[in-house]
Amino acid sequence: MSPRVCPWWLGPLLANPLRKLLQDPAAILGPYVREGMTVLEPGPGMGFFTLEAARRVGPRGRVVAVDVQPRMLEGLRRRATRAGLADRVETRAARAESLGVEDLAGKVDVVLALLMVHELPDAARFFAEVHPALAPGGKVLFVEPRGHVTPAAFEESLAAAERAGLRRGPGPKVWRSLTAVLERA
Repeated sequence: MSPRVCPWWLGPLLANPLRKLLQDPAAILGPYVREGMTVLEPGPGMGFFTLEAARRVGPRGRVVAVDVQPRMLEGLRRRATRAGLADRVETRAARAESLGVEDLAGKVDVVLALLMVHELPDAARFFAEVHPALAPGGKVLFVEPRGHVTPAAFEESLAAAERAGLRRGPGPKVWRSLTAVLERA
């Protein structure tokens, strides 16, 4: 695990319901996640955004949550079960070198790259791996925290996404964050 990865023991704090006062998952995901979609969420932690995505995709959709930390995935599964959404959330352990989502090629409607790309050792590799998973017209909701990520570093990540074949557009307003919506051409 990279030393930059948020430790598992912060998971409950990051999933705290009071956080919704500053970053409301329903408002952030609302324009992008709909009934029947397949959503990929790398680095979901314990599911602050995952559960809202699962509500929005409904019983015909699914959310594939991929994390390098088994304890984060355990917490996410517990929370999804308590919320009655476990049948819509698939959890996967990421491999050290890959997300392991080759089986999703061309099937993902939305990737939720929320507050996590800065934790990766190689943003270019991440976007190159995400691109083939996207369905034609698929989108990546890309959000990074100001303070952890400078505007210059965010632009570097955006340039890597563009090199991977993603077009950038403006993102939603998210408290203390830099945002973009990337689309598969």
